[in-house]
Amino acid sequence: MSADAIYNVILGAHISEKATVVAEQSNHFVFKVRKEATRPQIKAAVEKIYGVSVAGVTVANVKGKVKKTMRGQSKKPSWKKAYVRVVEGQEIDFTAEAK
Repeated sequence: MSADAIYNVILGAHISEKATVVAEQSNHFVFKVRKEATRPQIKAAVEKIYGVSVAGVTVANVKGKVKKTMRGQSKKPSWKKAYVRVVEGQEIDFTAEAK
């Protein structure tokens, strides 16, 4: 996997109420990733970008919600979410710059 491809796997950190609770209770961090991304690609990208050792990756495909509007219905796009578990004692700081 090329260096450019590694930086294109992760679209960003997914900050939500559930993601914050999961991060506080365990060493899991949640990322929004490309739909085509695989678990080994996500693991390599997180290890390269954030400089941590990844213990495991779980992915979930999130279906886009249907919203009702005045003019009918519209659908939000579907996306992929990755729960990344880092090795005990390590942590990802989203406020710091990437390495």
